[in-house]
Amino acid sequence: MQIHYLSENNSVLNHFLGQIRNIKVQNDSMRFRRNIERIGEIMAYEISKDLSYKNVEIETPLGIKNTTEIDDKLILCSILRAGLPLHIGFLNYFDEAENGFVSACRHHPNNDDEFVILVEYQALSSINNKTVLLIDPMLATGQSIVAVYEKLIQNGAPKEMHLAVVIAAPEGVAYLEKHLPDSCHLWIAALDSNLNEKNYIVPGLGDAGDLAYGNKL
Repeated sequence: MQIHYLSENNSVLNHFLGQIRNIKVQNDSMRFRRNIERIGEIMAYEISKDLSYKNVEIETPLGIKNTTEIDDKLILCSILRAGLPLHIGFLNYFDEAENGFVSACRHHPNNDDEFVILVEYQALSSINNKTVLLIDPMLATGQSIVAVYEKLIQNGAPKEMHLAVVIAAPEGVAYLEKHLPDSCHLWIAALDSNLNEKNYIVPGLGDAGDLAYGNKL
């Protein structure tokens, strides 16, 4: 798997990452969503450098300009519900892309810390021979992304698969490297220290879905 770390060099990305983590800032849910959206825009720009392009001629009011445009057929697919603000950021840049949505959640059958990943809903077109951007803010254990990936490829073989996450734990990265093809690209805005005993990212930011949309039952 090809891994891209985006926050190694200082940029405005680190500014927004700091705000979504900061307990004095993150509880403003509107600001939290907007910061996640802006991070999505930055990540979309970085990923765009790795896409396929074709040469085109553009007619301007004063002449002809030779330039390039994206040649990939893109599908943006976010994991509900935390992925929605990040999805909007990507869609702001890839506005002609198709869109898909998949649910994935931790299910605790014994009401303890042990869990399995349930993928119960998906709405997307065929991904066959298309470039898929799978979007999820948090990469903790990696089990959700692998479960969704396995669900997606039942609809066809993508041309390329790009996984975009805001904050990742090393354990989740290692899990993806073990279970996903070498051809996948993993784009990480920030790599954190570790998972705690409940498999949450440390220092992380808390629950991205709750911060964006309120506490769930």
